[in-house]
Amino acid sequence: MSGPVSCTATNIPLTRYGSSLRKQMKRLETPQHARYLCTFCGKKTVKRVSVGIWNCRRCNKTMAGGAYLLSTPTASSVRATIRRLRETVGV
Repeated sequence: MSGPVSCTATNIPLTRYGSSLRKQMKRLETPQHARYLCTFCGKKTVKRVSVGIWNCRRCNKTMAGGAYLLSTPTASSVRATIRRLRETVGV
């Protein structure tokens, strides 16, 4: 019987699964468990509920987003394109 095993930030033991897989898990799980800024109330209280569902704990708004991030890079580029087109039209 061995003693206690020290773990990384992703709760994976230090000597299992290989370093590249542990780094990938850390890159995905760190932003997944972080808190994000709510666009409705302006507080940093948005947390992930399940895949693609995010909830603000202060104003209790539920919003859709990415699986691991609140706003995916594709959504950010689409938002920037729409903003740029609105400015050129003058709406």
